[in-house]
Amino acid sequence: MSIGTEGAAVLLVEDDALLRRAISRALQEVHAEVTAVGTGLEALEVVGPGPDCDFSAVILDIGLPDADGRDVCAAVRARGITTPVLFLTARGQVDDRLSGFTAGGDDYLPKPFDTRELLVRTGALVRRAGSTPPREVTAVRLDPVNLRLLASPGGQDQSLTPTEYRVLAPLMNAPGQALRRRALAVAGWSAGAMVTDNVLDQYISRIRRKVEAASAGTSAIHTVHGVGYRFE
Repeated sequence: MSIGTEGAAVLLVEDDALLRRAISRALQEVHAEVTAVGTGLEALEVVGPGPDCDFSAVILDIGLPDADGRDVCAAVRARGITTPVLFLTARGQVDDRLSGFTAGGDDYLPKPFDTRELLVRTGALVRRAGSTPPREVTAVRLDPVNLRLLASPGGQDQSLTPTEYRVLAPLMNAPGQALRRRALAVAGWSAGAMVTDNVLDQYISRIRRKVEAASAGTSAIHTVHGVGYRFE
């Protein structure tokens, strides 16, 4: 019986070399095409600048040596990439799972796991992504080519700086979800940049004004105390 992985291009991001090889072999046995890397930086290089992506699904370990997988996912979403992401992690508490979904993940599988379940979950994500038309989540839209926020009726288009675009994109890709400050900082700035809360708040303030102008007040960025920000 087909599980949906036949011909699917899957990106596997797992730092454990033995586990990475085992998962790769299992995926290849169900006729998936696998690209396997071991770090968050390699993953971001492979997926490209977006918004187009050559992968049908991403299997992403949270505990990477160079980054938190949730921040890697948020950075991928910031590029406008909507490819389904399945998190792998040894941390299976409810808060850990919720933070993964908040970062833009689509599914979550705690370690240790049965490889058969991983394959079935991956196939389900591939099928779902292939059969579901893109959903318009808000009247305002992002133009990743020209770095503009396209207005809804009654609003005005707004130009965005590259950093403003990278911070706003994950918020708009996860409407109604509170995104962590850290995830937004990782999405907006290059690795190693020192981004204080004050700097992020200043950017959010400017972005908030542009969102309100583009949407004629129908969309907004809300502060979620103790967490970060939410787009609605």
